[in-house]
Amino acid sequence: MIVRQALQQCARNDDEKMKKEALISGGAHKALAGIAVKVVAGPPAKMEGGFHWKRRAIQGLVLALLILIPVSGLFRIDPVAGAFIVLDRQIWFSDFFLVTGLWIVLASGLVALYSTAGTVFCGWACPQNTVSEWANYMTHKLLGKRAEVSLNGEAPLVAAAKNKSLNWVILGVSFLLAAMLFALLPLFYFYPPDVIWSFVTFRADTRLAGSLHWIYAVCTLIILLDIAVIRHFWCRFACIYRVWQHSFKTRETLHVSYDASRAEECIKCGYCVTTCFVGLDPRKTDIYDSCINCGECIDACNHLHAKTGGDGLLRFEIGERKKKDKQHRFRDNTMSLISRLGWTIPFTVLGALMFAWGIWAYDPYHLSVGRLEAPNLGESTYRIAIASKRYQPTRLKVRVEGLPPSEFHLSTQEIQLDPVGRASIILSIAPGLQHGLYPIDVEVQAQDGWTGHFNIQHFAG
Repeated sequence: MIVRQALQQCARNDDEKMKKEALISGGAHKALAGIAVKVVAGPPAKMEGGFHWKRRAIQGLVLALLILIPVSGLFRIDPVAGAFIVLDRQIWFSDFFLVTGLWIVLASGLVALYSTAGTVFCGWACPQNTVSEWANYMTHKLLGKRAEVSLNGEAPLVAAAKNKSLNWVILGVSFLLAAMLFALLPLFYFYPPDVIWSFVTFRADTRLAGSLHWIYAVCTLIILLDIAVIRHFWCRFACIYRVWQHSFKTRETLHVSYDASRAEECIKCGYCVTTCFVGLDPRKTDIYDSCINCGECIDACNHLHAKTGGDGLLRFEIGERKKKDKQHRFRDNTMSLISRLGWTIPFTVLGALMFAWGIWAYDPYHLSVGRLEAPNLGESTYRIAIASKRYQPTRLKVRVEGLPPSEFHLSTQEIQLDPVGRASIILSIAPGLQHGLYPIDVEVQAQDGWTGHFNIQHFAG
């Protein structure tokens, strides 16, 4: 009996102890839940349908295109001739339709991009932003997640375990190599690839400017400062693209939309805020802010809610958010998109047609004939000037119609032109030519099938 009472008393004591521990534990959990937690994280993990890896693929594609465009001859600048090169053809101001059509297409395309997609170019294609993100990644990896670089006067918080000389050296060398690599990109728009190779290997090449190594060194230094210090500061305060888009961006332009009706689900979370590498709260975006439509915050929110089988509270949207079903909202947004593109599409089509006509009517050679003014020559001497606008060597044949063969003389009837080369031929007409007005046709034929004519009126007497 005594033993039984003792056991019952022990059981009651254990129950009271467990209740006290439960109360203490519950109070501790409530206290912890009341603390605002800031999660410092990198890009969200790879997930199906996420924007992160799609954006990385597009950024890599853009960097590749920046090299392929000049290398393929699609567009380049010839510093010697001072001319643009489109489709491996030298473009002169006389090629009006080609030049004007190209600029109309580019301008109307940018306006369409401004008004519909907003800053999507910044987050998905801009090389400056791509390099800045890479610099942030390297800094976090070598110095810690809190080692943010900014120009607000605060020093980066380097992790104690990573504050080592080796980490700083690796970071500095990686930045320098990246700057040297990206400083080569502008050179491809002024020189052919073989000339760039001569520059990199320090081989003598007459096509290289004498001060090019100094220019390259200055470019490398500027890019190094940009990677190491400036980064997203440029995007926020100095980018001309963002200045121009203020003229076309509206509330209906592509933006990050927040489902405020489910706001209780993100209380004390802030994961989307810490994921935003431009320092925004994605739940409070405005028309003109630093958002670059990268989608990292959307991926972060979706990643958290995917663990419970739900959808995130953030998403991309075009048009004002209205309390309508998905079908009506899609219809309204589509109509809004068409209305904003309505005035840019005709300009784009016009520019494309002008560009196509310019390519079709493009004259790869320039032929001119003028009287040669010289004290020791009479008025019966002409200069036939031929210029090639193609970056290929060619052979040309010259003929003169309208005069008897015995009454004129050509200094040569066949010439070899170098790529974008120039040549002159002297046409001498016999001084004893019978009095009268002679229409003369100078014909030039190229081995690629081109034929050019230039008509002059020669008066003998």
